[in-house]
Amino acid sequence: MSTNPRRHPITVDEYYRLAPTGRVELIEGDIIDMSPIGSMHADMVDDLNELLRAAVGSLARVRTQNPLRLGLHNEPQPDLAVVKPGRYRLAHPTSADAFLVVEVADTTLRDDLDVKVPLYARHAIPEVWVLDVNQNALHVFCGHCEGKYTDTDVVMAPSARDLTSLPVRVDLSALWR
Repeated sequence: MSTNPRRHPITVDEYYRLAPTGRVELIEGDIIDMSPIGSMHADMVDDLNELLRAAVGSLARVRTQNPLRLGLHNEPQPDLAVVKPGRYRLAHPTSADAFLVVEVADTTLRDDLDVKVPLYARHAIPEVWVLDVNQNALHVFCGHCEGKYTDTDVVMAPSARDLTSLPVRVDLSALWR
């Protein structure tokens, strides 16, 4: 089985007109086939969703596996996005709305770190977490300079984490049980 997803060059407007079937996202103008969601991945997303919702309360909205519009050629579907509170019925949130983006990686760690994190940095997402479920590690990216993250860290099974853009501390200890 190839680990290189098929690419289909296209713009966001064309993407919606095609109404693709299956799990895909738009990255750098290409439609990228997404891996099926395994049970470990789904469970971690569910758990992290509950933890983030409890932590942010009414300060923000937590969106699960929904699009984030990043310009004309990018509309990834991060596993979780903590965004400004409010409704997004007329348009998906943009980088200006995002506080935190989380990618949960069981089979996609390389792509998340090498493709998505730099994409989020170029679009000034304040903070990105990549949760490596195989190693019980949290890769944290924040701080910007010229489209790159300046502060990076890898924490093994962290018990808690402060968000950089919100006065919120997230208890992550339940993820590792």
